[in-house]
Amino acid sequence: MTEDARLAFVPLEARAAALGDGNPADRISLGEHVVEVEIGAYQSERGITQRVRFDIVVELAAKGAGATDDVDRILSYEVLIEAVAAELAAERVNLLEALAERIATRVLRAPQAERVFVRIEKLDRGPFTLGVEIVRTRTGTAVPAPLSQVTEAPRPRVVFCPHDRACEVPALIDRLAQDGVPLVLCTGPAGADWPQAATSEARHRIGLLSVEQAAWSLASHDRRLTVAATRTELRACMNGGAPCVWAPFKIVLDAVEPPPTGAEDPLSLALWLAGLLAAVELVVVGADAPLMAPLPVRAVA
Repeated sequence: MTEDARLAFVPLEARAAALGDGNPADRISLGEHVVEVEIGAYQSERGITQRVRFDIVVELAAKGAGATDDVDRILSYEVLIEAVAAELAAERVNLLEALAERIATRVLRAPQAERVFVRIEKLDRGPFTLGVEIVRTRTGTAVPAPLSQVTEAPRPRVVFCPHDRACEVPALIDRLAQDGVPLVLCTGPAGADWPQAATSEARHRIGLLSVEQAAWSLASHDRRLTVAATRTELRACMNGGAPCVWAPFKIVLDAVEPPPTGAEDPLSLALWLAGLLAAVELVVVGADAPLMAPLPVRAVA
């Protein structure tokens, strides 16, 4: 741990004495904020929640913000609490390091924040704590938007095309892209003929991998298509107006609210993605449209 990081979490008097100038920056803090969340890169950490503790200290860019007793001039504690909540809600995170980075980035977008210290610790991994600490500074650097604050992409048209109709993809893109709405194609094998497994989790992953393979195969039928496996890749395609094919494995496994285990059939996944992206509609090629859907659905021959 660096000396600056160590001093960030000690009492103000000790920090002032250690710095020697007796004039440390004003700061606000969030301490021992414990949240139960599903997080972690190990398979044993999936499908369960664990307690994670957050400590955040923010050094302020200017002093005396409280002199006027004007709440609109200060950096509110709610900014810190909301930073944690927003980044946990945006996507399931594997690494504490990634979560700390996103929280720090979000906090530093507040104009009052000059430097932020973030400590995150897992409390339930053993008779000890496991954690990470980072320090990030605003001065002299551009602060990118965190995952939960990235500008929303245009609402797409999600198109389900079964893999046995892959040869029709070029004409399908020509027909459906005429109004300029971004296209996100979904596909899957014609039948659930992937290898069987003894557990629902194994069947779930095998089904997703089968759909993933079909996506790559479908994309090979039209050079305009890009395979999008992450939210960032989907967003880039939609913002750029380029049609893409969704490879579902990572997004489904990392979703905060994933489709239920067992819903590996490709059309159900396409409907779930359409809801996630707030699609303008779901177009179903060569199959019956779902009867119950939270968005407009139409079937085409």
